Amino acid sequence: MRPFKHPAASELSLERVLYALSDSIRLDIVRHLARVECASCGELDGGRPKSTVSHHFKVLREAGLVHTENTGTTHMNTLRRTEIESRFPGLLDAILSQKNT
Repeated sequence: MRPFKHPAASELSLERVLYALSDSIRLDIVRHLARVECASCGELDGGRPKSTVSHHFKVLREAGLVHTENTGTTHMNTLRRTEIESRFPGLLDAILSQKNT
């Protein structure tokens, strides 16, 4: 498997981050990753089709919110909390502190 592309912290765009988090599925993925060190796509799919989950992870990666790494045949995901915090201080904490609706 080829490695995934991830934007540098300096390339993160507020518009892309907010767009990625505007979808409830992607927001749930980010909330879950904020609670754990890392998780596989299978742990985060919520029973959704693989193509749908792949799309959501692509949006999250392109926004710079998630780092995905190949571990054998598994994709392991981590939240890029440090990079997001350095680019947009307090943003992630403010979003994650909101209650689920």
